Amino acid sequence: MKYKKIIASFVTIAVCLTMIGFVYGEYKKPTTRNLVFGVSYMTMNNPFYEVINNEMRKVIEQNGDVLITLDPALHVDKQKEQIQYFIDAKVDGIFINPVDADSIDEELLAASKAGIAIVAVDAPLLNEDVVDVTVVSDNYDAGVQCAKDMMSKMEHANIILLKHTAARSAKDRIDGFLATIEGHENYKIINERECEGQLERTMPMMDEMLKETPEVQVVMALNDPSALGAIAALESNQRSDVKVYGVDGTPDVKSLLMSNEMVLGTVAQSPITLGKAAAEQMYNCLQHKEEKLIVVPVTLITKDNIHNFDEKGWQ
Repeated sequence: MKYKKIIASFVTIAVCLTMIGFVYGEYKKPTTRNLVFGVSYMTMNNPFYEVINNEMRKVIEQNGDVLITLDPALHVDKQKEQIQYFIDAKVDGIFINPVDADSIDEELLAASKAGIAIVAVDAPLLNEDVVDVTVVSDNYDAGVQCAKDMMSKMEHANIILLKHTAARSAKDRIDGFLATIEGHENYKIINERECEGQLERTMPMMDEMLKETPEVQVVMALNDPSALGAIAALESNQRSDVKVYGVDGTPDVKSLLMSNEMVLGTVAQSPITLGKAAAEQMYNCLQHKEEKLIVVPVTLITKDNIHNFDEKGWQ
């Protein structure tokens, strides 16, 4: 009986070691049937990118493949290191959401030279030739739609801009807004800050600008997190008279549209569509069937049409 117990113990240990070895081996070295893709976002401190990532992962895992997700936390040097990591790992494709539209060309060209397919998602590169495909929302039109709505509701406005100029998608939105109000002297930019689209950075900046330019009437925010930061600062300063526009169509801002008089609108992007399209285009790249540019239309959500959207989810 004693020997039987010893033998049983050895068998159990052997089985466990075999299982551990298999899992470790599979993790370190996917089978030849697996493709491995890497993605580096400018930041994962934004639910918008979480949704894009989840949609990409769904498509990739349905194909039996693997997605490695990295977050440079808005540091361009860290993103460069992440691209090099993907090159060294010999991934089959890289999805890139650039921290800076003009600072990672060298690294992307090195990836391309290594035979790695590259898809830019949500935020384009300044030089779009360094990637195989760019999948973006119509960011310029997002700014245009906000400006047109503001002009239809207000005969004049003193405006604060919340910007992230290094990200071309954010810059395009502000450019669209500015181009639309250009030549209309009754709409004036009286202050602006580079907030990088982060709620936590926006709040103290907005507090400062309210002291510097209390005559503000409208805040044009590059995205919904910065719009939420502005709203929080306005509420703490008891400035419910100021109106706010955002871009994203997040559940948080959509829920405020009907309950908060400060929120005039948010332009709905579709991270679900962006993520799915980016993954599909990556597979097209590998078959040399890709489209160079995919532009996803956007829609302004206001109190007038909020009933057409899912207030609790993403579009």
